[in-house]
Amino acid sequence: TDRSEGLGYAGGSLLLFALLLFAFGLWYWSEGTLRVASVTSWRPEAFYWATILISQTLGTALGDWAADSGGLGFAGGVMAFGTAIALLALAYFTTRTSHTLLFWSAFVLTRPLGATLGDLLDKPHGEGGFGLSRYAASAVLLVVIIALVRILPQRADGHSAASASRQSGPI
Repeated sequence: TDRSEGLGYAGGSLLLFALLLFAFGLWYWSEGTLRVASVTSWRPEAFYWATILISQTLGTALGDWAADSGGLGFAGGVMAFGTAIALLALAYFTTRTSHTLLFWSAFVLTRPLGATLGDLLDKPHGEGGFGLSRYAASAVLLVVIIALVRILPQRADGHSAASASRQSGPI
């Protein structure tokens, strides 16, 4: 079934990426920043939610494209998107790249990672999945989420002196 009005996954992904860049451009032009922390009134909140809607749809299209048309399959998609997010995390800690840019990049990539991981867990073996029931797949994901929240360090204030210095730019 073609759910992208004849554009295919590649065309749909490119169209959504262009819409995302347009939304970011309008938001930045209007507010002078794309930082989530700046969402304190109705106008930046409207930009925020429009960006969320577009980025989630783009992420779904990217996941489908990678797993289906891209030939990666579900496991390959999980590896590709997981690696991309890991590289963004590495850039966060080792470079002076804008944390806002890294956040939005990671945000977009969490959707295809989650979609391909969910498909890997619950699709039948014949389709490249593990064949778990939806309940079992959900339980596995819940355990992973709880473990990651427990394992990964949390900062009480949400900021460090190092990250604050990297946030001094306009984005």
